Amino acid sequence: MTLVQSPSGNSAGPDRGATSDSGAAGAWWRDRVALSRFVADLVASDLSRLRPGAILPPPAAWTPDLDLGAGGLGMDSLELLSVATGLTETLHLHRSGIEDYLLARRRFADWVQIAAHGLSVFDQEVTFHTSGSTGAPKPCTHRLEGLVREVGVHGRRLAPVRRIVSLVPGHHIYGFLFTILLPRLLNAAYVDVRGRLPGRVLADLLPGDLVVAVPEQWALLARTGSACLSGISGVCSTGPLDPVLHRDLTERGLSLTEIYGSSETAGIGWRLSPDEPFRLLEGLKLSPDGSCLQVGWDGLAKPLQDRLVLSDATCFRLGGRRDGAVQIGGVNIFPDRVAATLRTHPAVKDVAVRPMPVPGGLRLKAFIVPRQPDASGLEQEMSVWADTHLSMPERPKSWTFGPALPTTGMGKLCDW
Repeated sequence: MTLVQSPSGNSAGPDRGATSDSGAAGAWWRDRVALSRFVADLVASDLSRLRPGAILPPPAAWTPDLDLGAGGLGMDSLELLSVATGLTETLHLHRSGIEDYLLARRRFADWVQIAAHGLSVFDQEVTFHTSGSTGAPKPCTHRLEGLVREVGVHGRRLAPVRRIVSLVPGHHIYGFLFTILLPRLLNAAYVDVRGRLPGRVLADLLPGDLVVAVPEQWALLARTGSACLSGISGVCSTGPLDPVLHRDLTERGLSLTEIYGSSETAGIGWRLSPDEPFRLLEGLKLSPDGSCLQVGWDGLAKPLQDRLVLSDATCFRLGGRRDGAVQIGGVNIFPDRVAATLRTHPAVKDVAVRPMPVPGGLRLKAFIVPRQPDASGLEQEMSVWADTHLSMPERPKSWTFGPALPTTGMGKLCDW
């Protein structure tokens, strides 16, 4: 196999000759810029998980010659093995038997070329991962054919689109659908604005743009003055969107579609207003009790993580999580798991963790019962400790200390 450099860049359209049909979306990996972005986002995410608190160069700035080993990202042999395994699992490179090249080649361009070769042999499935807040990230395998079907449904409703302006990574299912597959389907240019301030993002928007962001990012965009967003459309997913925020953006002229779905099921429903129920995406079918997706994009039934309250066979509202998770920055976080981790600190006797509202979303707060009465300096110590033991969305942003957890008169844990 001959390894060649892949092009780099932050703004690109589809390959020459790409058309606006589902076949173009299905051949996503032939767009080497899109594939490079996908690989970079995946590698950066997996490496960040292995190095809590570490600062990595932004994936959008990675050059083809970037050394993934000691001369660049500094991955040691164990990190290389772990990250290469993640890339192999995600893109099913083992189907081509090419995955061992990932350990022999250390340039970023080499890994992109290896991925392209593997996908030329087998590209019918992609495996995404949940946040891993309960332990190891959960793999969720999807048929590419089903994902292309979903994007086709979105594309028919969202078109025409000139540019897709992205604030999200491409290796999660939301980013893959709307920033990898959709640009090819709609023959739209892709613009990566991650790492830019909201004011600059808004100033550079043009009529016909589709902005892809998560609730917290929409909240930051909304804080940047009263810019008119007429002619601009947007999509939001990965977590609940504040109804007040949704209305504010709509009043500015933005056509904002809220997408409901998960890593396990892909997209399920959409709505343009928080006052409306979600509408089931064309081609799907829910069970009568709203407990499962009876017919998914691959034609199979899949259980749902949320309770759905059906208005009729095609409309539903959300009734809360079944597993106790909360969504922070588009990541499923389990407060009980965070509390269990904080209890392992030697200075902690007991702890309770709960979500707290912040502008545009949620963060966590913690109530700590210290082992020693004198808790001076413990807040700073716990904050530093959390930086190396918890992922960014899991880290509490408010710390309260007391001799006992707050409880009601019935002895049940209460808020603080």
